Amino acid sequence: MDQLTAIRGFARVVEAGSFTRAADSLDMPNATLSKMVQDLEAHLGVRLLQRTTRRVTVTPEGREYYEKTLRIVRDLEDIDGGFKAVQGKPKGHLRIDVGGSTARDVLIPAIPDFLARYPDIRIDLGVSDRAVNLISDNVDCVIRGGPLDDSSLVARQIGKADLITCATPGYLKQFGTPAYPDELKNGHKLVSYLSPQNGRAFPFRFERDGVKTEIKVEHRVGVNESNAHLAAALAGLGIVQTFTYAAGPALKRGALVEILKPWRPQPYPFHVVYPHNRHVTHRLRVFIDWLLAQLPARLGD
Repeated sequence: MDQLTAIRGFARVVEAGSFTRAADSLDMPNATLSKMVQDLEAHLGVRLLQRTTRRVTVTPEGREYYEKTLRIVRDLEDIDGGFKAVQGKPKGHLRIDVGGSTARDVLIPAIPDFLARYPDIRIDLGVSDRAVNLISDNVDCVIRGGPLDDSSLVARQIGKADLITCATPGYLKQFGTPAYPDELKNGHKLVSYLSPQNGRAFPFRFERDGVKTEIKVEHRVGVNESNAHLAAALAGLGIVQTFTYAAGPALKRGALVEILKPWRPQPYPFHVVYPHNRHVTHRLRVFIDWLLAQLPARLGD
């Protein structure tokens, strides 16, 4: 038995919560990984995992073994990674998750530059506004906007984006152009962005001279995906708040008009996020460094 390989395979099962997902992430047959963990359990003389047809549960001994060996594996990978970084270019597979409009308008247009610099890195891009579990979904990092409160994750700010309020010229001709945020409560049609996690509508936020205001009224249409949210505004369904990078082309061609500009809220922070307990590979490190250098200008920071 190759104990180090078995330890790494066991750790991935713990993180993924499934032999199937762990085997896929390691590019190995499910049966091979299962036999590897069984051999490790036989070597240790303890049960590390409880298996049923539906799920895999870590035993108390398995949790302790995972936590102790993870530090050793991480230190070894750091040592190996340092030598490999000096000797050669980063290569391998990166799995990245990003929201819809951020992927379309910010990240994807910039990726050719990254791939030109690092031709041996392959990217799988998951595009969704839903929150992913970086461990169980086997994602290396995510790019997300807004505050982050998960202490199990590392978040590095990569820039800020302006939020603007806008509508089509046709809508404004029919319903009028509001001069103050409170006017949104009087007969205006709002297209709200709905949280993909809980379905709640985000309030319209405004700020002027340090005074913050939130408008919470019943929306005409609610959308939980950023590209579709902008499409609803372009269809004339009502007033939206969205990011300048998303609405910029429509504003330039006159398909949308910004309103309530003096009440723009503070710029919205964007972060690249990755797990505390996941080794930062050379390829992930160069990707994060590239994001920090390239994305602030694209976000509008």
